[in-house]
Amino acid sequence: MSITLIIIIVTAIISFTAFKNEKVINDLIFYPPAITNKNQWYRFITCGFIHADIIHLAFNMLSLYMFGELVENNFNFIFHENGNVFYAFLYFSALIVCLIPTFLENKNNSNYRSLGASGAVSAVVFVGIFLFPTVKIGLFILPPIIPGFIFAPIYLYISWHLSKKGADNINHSAHIWGAVYGIAFLIIASSVFSNFNAVQNFIKTIEIWLK
Repeated sequence: MSITLIIIIVTAIISFTAFKNEKVINDLIFYPPAITNKNQWYRFITCGFIHADIIHLAFNMLSLYMFGELVENNFNFIFHENGNVFYAFLYFSALIVCLIPTFLENKNNSNYRSLGASGAVSAVVFVGIFLFPTVKIGLFILPPIIPGFIFAPIYLYISWHLSKKGADNINHSAHIWGAVYGIAFLIIASSVFSNFNAVQNFIKTIEIWLK
């Protein structure tokens, strides 16, 4: 069984458990004051295993399934026998990194809480886009007709705009930083631990598509 499917199954089980048990949510949710005052650093990761509702869970896990298998398989090609290790590290480190700006901004904000795997999923999705920049993606009600390298900046701009407005109770900052981290992770890890040139592959794929 792939790491992607394992993450999806475990996340679904814990999320469904949390839907019916408020204590599970309170124990796992990203709550900055609990980290600041009680050193509950595990919340950076555990919050990624709970979701607000079934739609939230389904959207994240569907996105992870669509791109996760693709990225995981390519990591096995890029990093050979260490591909699964790099993929797992990408996902779980993204859960942490995407929330660092949020934590710094809300260290003592007792009214702030966040949950969901969106930041880590964004990291995986953007790695997939960087590896296959011409893959077609849908946007809201649009079918998958937008090339990934065009979709990516549009998505980041919309997320940045919504983050500035801050009126929908969604942590768009985590989406942005997860996406940026995913691309940075791929570029650095592939240049240090393999012979795969992620930037060159990205550029050449787009050049071929444009011809």
